[in-house]
Amino acid sequence: MKDLFAPLNNPTRYHELVALIKTYDLAYYQEDAPLVSDGEYDALRAELIHIEQQHPDWITPLSPSQQVGATPSEKFQKIDHLNPMLSLDNAFDEGDVWAFFERTYRLLGKSLSQHIPEVVAEPKIDGLSASLRYVKGRLNLGTTRGDGTTGEDVTANIKTLKDIPQSLPAPYPELIEIRGEVYLSHDDFFTLNEKRQQVGEDLFANPRNAAAGSLRQLDPQITASRGLKFFAYGCGDPWALAITTHSQLLEQLQTWGFTVNPHYIIARNLPPLMNYYHRMADQRATLGYDIDGVVYKINNLETQRRLGFISRSPRFAIAHKFPAEQAQTCLLDIQVQVGRTGVLTPVAYLAPITVGGVVVTRATLHNADEIVRKDIRIGDQVIIERAGDVIPRIVEVLKESRPNHVPVFVFPTSCPVCQSPVTVRADEVARKCSGGLTCPAQAMQKLKHFVSRDAFDIEGLGKKNIDYFYEKKLITSPLEIFTLAERDSQSLTPLRAQMGWGALSAKNLFDAINTRRTIPFSRFLYALGIPQVGQTTAKNIATFYQTFDAWQSAMIAALAQDTSLQELLSIEGVGASIAQDILDFMKVPGHQDLLRALSQELTILSETRQETFSTPLTGKTVVFTGTLQTLSRDQAKAIASRVGAKVAGSVSAKTDFVVVGEDAGSKATKAQRLGVSLLTEDEWRQMIPEVLK
Repeated sequence: MKDLFAPLNNPTRYHELVALIKTYDLAYYQEDAPLVSDGEYDALRAELIHIEQQHPDWITPLSPSQQVGATPSEKFQKIDHLNPMLSLDNAFDEGDVWAFFERTYRLLGKSLSQHIPEVVAEPKIDGLSASLRYVKGRLNLGTTRGDGTTGEDVTANIKTLKDIPQSLPAPYPELIEIRGEVYLSHDDFFTLNEKRQQVGEDLFANPRNAAAGSLRQLDPQITASRGLKFFAYGCGDPWALAITTHSQLLEQLQTWGFTVNPHYIIARNLPPLMNYYHRMADQRATLGYDIDGVVYKINNLETQRRLGFISRSPRFAIAHKFPAEQAQTCLLDIQVQVGRTGVLTPVAYLAPITVGGVVVTRATLHNADEIVRKDIRIGDQVIIERAGDVIPRIVEVLKESRPNHVPVFVFPTSCPVCQSPVTVRADEVARKCSGGLTCPAQAMQKLKHFVSRDAFDIEGLGKKNIDYFYEKKLITSPLEIFTLAERDSQSLTPLRAQMGWGALSAKNLFDAINTRRTIPFSRFLYALGIPQVGQTTAKNIATFYQTFDAWQSAMIAALAQDTSLQELLSIEGVGASIAQDILDFMKVPGHQDLLRALSQELTILSETRQETFSTPLTGKTVVFTGTLQTLSRDQAKAIASRVGAKVAGSVSAKTDFVVVGEDAGSKATKAQRLGVSLLTEDEWRQMIPEVLK
């Protein structure tokens, strides 16, 4: 193994590894967007550990070997786990597994002969680790692993999973943390990606990323729509329960209503474990969900307690990882596709090859930077890897096999569909077509989004009919949906006379369109398909401006960089990137004309704030900062909206009140500088006593 790594006395390589692994950890754990394959990552970590074994004086608390996961995202409230939520060390072959058991026996003061301690072997689910806190038998809190000590509060999202019981049948402990893995089945993953492709959204690379991204949504309704599942595998403090083995814990979890993976065994020597490992490797493609190895745990809980933990992992368990599924083939072509939001995505077309029992003809290339980084060229021999990923990717180019004078792939500077200029912002890697609704590739997908269930929800205008009308040039923009009936009445070939249609079906379609001429502002805003403006963001924006006219006027003013831009940035959930996407939409020639024309055809309802009570906060702009003692931040925001306040995410000169909790930071300081009124939590509550009764 030593020969595979850089010289052990090279501190430059060591610091390079530390920086690389930290970057990859942040992308994997916090952004749900891994930058390298599992195999590449494991090799880097193995090299790091190897160097640290030779130079323990180089290790600091900031080394990736001393940490778990990544720092929790600022988007979610941070919650400390009652017990550390650590990760597992890895084994890659039988020798590593044997060495693990030798270490455990040595720590126990015993010598390992032919038999090992009784072990439970379970599939290692490739999902997102989660911890569920039950208080007096009721689900009280759900968190991600985070950095192992502190996780992200995703309680509202966790409660949407059907596999997770809201309460436990008695008997149960007063307080317990259940640990498990949130995952997405292959069927649900394919369905999710199919929907995303139809509306031009980026595809998830694999079920693990999709599960992580789905659980870490700010809107629980999005999480609920994704079909997430949960396998329970343990608890934070099993030694406090009246059981003696891990296998008994699995039985107890099932008694409480949790789903436990059925493919686990109990063994007392190495050959059955290795047989189990190879059997699971053979079966992984048929399970219907991703596993990336198996986990071996000492069964006896008292032995587990005696073995204890090291900085980032338990001494009583290890993960035996599967090797990556790879194959070599030829890259025949690179084609650039245009999605609904205008993002240009390169796709590799391959000579057909079987990888892990699946015939692969295409692979994702992610973006232009990926092609440059790996120097991928048409005609190259490439290594394709699935490694549990449903969408294959190119992990290596065999440059020694490349013919001479193969040209570098040049990413297009104009849209391959409409020839509009391709743009790229400094804060993004994605290249985008600037054509907007004038680009056919975007227009058709934007039309499908415009009429989708959460937007205008027009019955009879499904994907096939949008394709039909677009091809016939009857509907090429959202406005033409609402002028279709009038134009049809003057046509020499009316819809009722066309193949597949009749008088009744045509009438039903026109009626369905007419019933959707009245729409809430938030749904209308979402229907426009502005990049990054999903349902939650659209709702926040609509609630803030209340009327379509007020919003449109403010956006036109914001284009001139006046105070309207700062007002937009103050809205909860609207950062600089989202604000820029909104303004980019408004800049596109014809979009403002389209909005004005649509407003003539439609009745866009004002977004009410449910002003049940009249209080000193009604009509005021409020910002919350710090930790509140009597309510969660989300509860406080909901109450403020209920009394008719505008809830903003940042402080500006137009802010009326800043409610200051514990550990308030820069928002309170900025409020003082701007002369904005500061309220304690008690002062804020005194302004709305009727609401809090």
